Amino acid sequence: MSNSFGTAFRITTFGESHGAGLGVVVDGCPAGHPFPFARIAAQMARRRPGQGKLTSPRQEADLVRVLSGLEPDTQRTLGTPITMLVGNDDARSHHYDDLAELYRPSHADYTYDAKYGLRAVAGGGRASARETVGRVAAGALAEDLLAALHGVEIVAWVAEVADVIAPLPDLTTLTRDQVDASPVRCPDHAAAEAMIAAIDDARSSGDTVGGVIRCVARQVPPGWGAPVFDKLTAALAQAMMSLPASRGFEVGDGFASTRLRGSQHNDPFTIDPITGQIVTTTNHSGGIQGGISNGQPLRLAVAFKPVATIFQPQSTVTRQGQPIVFQPRGRHDPCVLPRAVPMVEAMAALVLCDHMLRARLARVGDLQP
Repeated sequence: MSNSFGTAFRITTFGESHGAGLGVVVDGCPAGHPFPFARIAAQMARRRPGQGKLTSPRQEADLVRVLSGLEPDTQRTLGTPITMLVGNDDARSHHYDDLAELYRPSHADYTYDAKYGLRAVAGGGRASARETVGRVAAGALAEDLLAALHGVEIVAWVAEVADVIAPLPDLTTLTRDQVDASPVRCPDHAAAEAMIAAIDDARSSGDTVGGVIRCVARQVPPGWGAPVFDKLTAALAQAMMSLPASRGFEVGDGFASTRLRGSQHNDPFTIDPITGQIVTTTNHSGGIQGGISNGQPLRLAVAFKPVATIFQPQSTVTRQGQPIVFQPRGRHDPCVLPRAVPMVEAMAALVLCDHMLRARLARVGDLQP
């Protein structure tokens, strides 16, 4: 079931990059929730191609059709599977005619052939980042549930592109409007301009660049996640590393914590003088301890490699093993980071919503805060 994700809130995505369309089936959404059409449309608009010179020029409206799971009159969820579908309107499959008999470097061409004995040549099929259409739609629904039931806020932003590293923003007040003020989706103006220049430089030479997206989830209650194999950390790692082009994952201080001593990295507990709740004075752990949320802001980061399709001559081999030099054509992102921001938010929301629903099975109580 490699096309499904989650336990209590479970999604199954379907469709190929250049097929008739793509979509998702969401199973486990509680009944009676007003369906968040506007939130889903907003996130789909942030994910879609054709947003400018920093992204693929492919033009897709990415309008979501809901085929099942809603009560017709009230548009509230029925508690039954919700099916969302997005059509492919601007696929140009002929761009891939020359690639049917060769393996592009660092793509899934060879590995899909090795596993299945055949592959979807046009657009890379389900190996394409277009597969994330279904994830983002389902993630926006999950995010709406989280916000309605616990006030959870999830904001991701581009923190690094190539060798440009932005200063850390104020994670208590950062908003999506601040992130979206720049087309590269970095809230720091100076860093954003340098990132745009780095992407433009790579694009002009037929090359690509990678980087890092950071994400914060605020108002996550303590107690979500489970010990050992179902740690919230492990679920988030699986979710983020399942995204196309992802190459690394961190929670809290991540790899930087290896350069600290325990006395520097530990998060002392105290009592909030206003709320009376147990809190930590620092948050090196990133809101997760022992694989379970501790009530502090959840901090994570995802590293993305440079897009594999570059417009330069490259050496490879054909399916018959013959050496060949080829140069790709078509429409591709010079940097995946700006469009990957809503993808990271979606996967964070899917994990948190799943563990929110699973948490009620672990103790007496319901979903209400």
